[in-house]
Amino acid sequence: MKSLAQLGNELYSGSTSFPFVPRRKVWYSTAVGVIAVAVILLATVGLNPGIDFKGGTEVTVTGIESLSEAPASAVVAEQGLPASTSVTTMGTSSVRVQTIGLSPAQSEELSTALAQAYDVEAGNVSATTIGPTWSSDVTSKALRGLVLFFLLVGALIWAYFRTWKMAVAALLALCHDIIVTVGVYAATGFEVTPATIIGVLTILGYSLYDTVVVFDKIRENTVSWQAQTRSTYAELANLAVNQTFVRSLNTSVVGVLPVASLLVVGTFVLGAGTLRDIALTLFIGMIAGTLSSVLLATPLLVDLRRRERAVVEHTAKVTAARAQRLEEAGDDPEALAALTGAPVAAPLVPGHHLGAAAQPKRRKKRS
Repeated sequence: MKSLAQLGNELYSGSTSFPFVPRRKVWYSTAVGVIAVAVILLATVGLNPGIDFKGGTEVTVTGIESLSEAPASAVVAEQGLPASTSVTTMGTSSVRVQTIGLSPAQSEELSTALAQAYDVEAGNVSATTIGPTWSSDVTSKALRGLVLFFLLVGALIWAYFRTWKMAVAALLALCHDIIVTVGVYAATGFEVTPATIIGVLTILGYSLYDTVVVFDKIRENTVSWQAQTRSTYAELANLAVNQTFVRSLNTSVVGVLPVASLLVVGTFVLGAGTLRDIALTLFIGMIAGTLSSVLLATPLLVDLRRRERAVVEHTAKVTAARAQRLEEAGDDPEALAALTGAPVAAPLVPGHHLGAAAQPKRRKKRS
């Protein structure tokens, strides 16, 4: 079995290649299917916005010796609060009740009842009411921040790579990440809180970084792509994805493992809270971001550029050159083996990052 380092060297040199770009229709179909499921979940189940987005009253009871949701649920039923009221445990000694906006008198009555139900002092119960104005302001600022992020990112990629098509491909991949994350939130019923928005912006930055690394390698591979007839633009782009694949895989594993630990701790140990909200967003987003950077961003870029006159003419030139080389080889088995065994795409600068074997050797000092 090949080691990861050996596989990385072979992917970089082009001797081994995964067909990320040639099989782009498979990735597109899968992505469309996942997005369709996410949209259906949003339309039917919908998101579960937290109190910061929908407004309401939150009452927290701390210092509980025997943690259980049952006493709070009984108080909620006695108070005649709506079915949308949620009761959740937080950590090892706190219970949180979130309900519709209550008047000061109703909030005081609920706090007193909860203190009696859990046999704690009145000072251990805190109540907070968030009005509709505050919640709508939080929602609008969250959406404004997301839109501003997309505009700045698109302009930055456009300026850095000198082409708007790379910016469009990267933003479409980011849209995929957002929709998948939102769809999972709708499926699981987790609350959407300000911590969720922070997590979304974080994973967008993570996914964007991975995409920019791949695009930078594409730019490096295609510096003089029209001056050669060995590989097409699509093949050189596929080579770039292969060359960065191991790096993307390692980065994702290193990033997802601690986030998964935080998610487990936040869900099963600490209960509802900021840690769980951020961890779930990061866990989903890191996986979706890695997949979109590898399977969607580069294929989208190739499709955006494949109708360009330079790309079409060069592809025809490469096809004609290959046919001519096969014709010149004739029935010579050695020549045919050399043609069929050679990588379809390889670094344009031979010996560049081909592993330890390709590096200069030190001469041994004479004794």
